[in-house]
Amino acid sequence: MSVILISGTIGAGKSSLTDMLATEIRSKPFYESVEDNEVLPLFYSNPEQYAFLLQIFFLNKRFLAMKNALINDDNVLDRSIYEDSLLFHLNADLGRVTDIEVQQYDNLLDTMLNELDDVAPKKRPDLMVHIKVSLDTMLSRIKKRGRDYEQLESDETLYNYYQQLNERYDQWYENFDVCPKIQIDGDQFDFVEEPDHAKEVIEQIKQKLVELEKAPAGSYYTDNNLAKGQELG
Repeated sequence: MSVILISGTIGAGKSSLTDMLATEIRSKPFYESVEDNEVLPLFYSNPEQYAFLLQIFFLNKRFLAMKNALINDDNVLDRSIYEDSLLFHLNADLGRVTDIEVQQYDNLLDTMLNELDDVAPKKRPDLMVHIKVSLDTMLSRIKKRGRDYEQLESDETLYNYYQQLNERYDQWYENFDVCPKIQIDGDQFDFVEEPDHAKEVIEQIKQKLVELEKAPAGSYYTDNNLAKGQELG
């Protein structure tokens, strides 16, 4: 069985792909805490005041999810602890956290990553799937899903935040070396809306797992499971 990470910027389709992939490999999904996150709207209303609190909230959730995933060895994670520093340091560079908060955050993250090594010293995620989308696609999907606090109409300064976040993911993906990785073109493949695109994306991931010998060809990837995945997209 496999531990698979799904990464990508806001609106990339991480939760949808997590749904599809977890169904496909009969695995347990771990989702990013968004709908039940009382801190997130506060952050959007006042980033300078709530950026540090938000990142500590997410860091805690991502640590617990990663710990459970490595112990159980059969999970799909919608964003992981390995992305957390990217998000935090963007807020730091935008002046939303203090130098002392940066130091404390970095120390805490190091402690958590070391703890993960202690929990499973020889274990790493089996595959990281990164969904790459353009800024236009990102903004379109943010608008479509309709969370009020995410909309440019609510705060025009969000455009710069979204732009920088999307750009930083390119370098983050290039530098990522925790485990094998694959990049999905989220502009070319609208797997959220198009069943044929969902099928192609799942096939790309399946082939990568087979290549890594994490899943024998034909195993548990049934047509029935794939159909379920398409419906979830």
